Amino acid sequence: MDIAALSMNLNQAKVAQETSLAIMKLAMGTGKQTANETVKIIEKSVDSNLGRIIDVSVRNYG
Repeated sequence: MDIAALSMNLNQAKVAQETSLAIMKLAMGTGKQTANETVKIIEKSVDSNLGRIIDVSVRNYG
């Protein structure tokens, strides 16, 4: 294999690697955004009164 062909192969591999990295970064950003939105939805769905007040009744069966 001559130097020109080797250089072309290395450049093609570099482009493929950079493309894969860019796609992975995009996917990670999308995943992070989705996770943040999910957390916001969960935080909004929590009832602030739950877990603060306990209603207790006692019966005497004796």
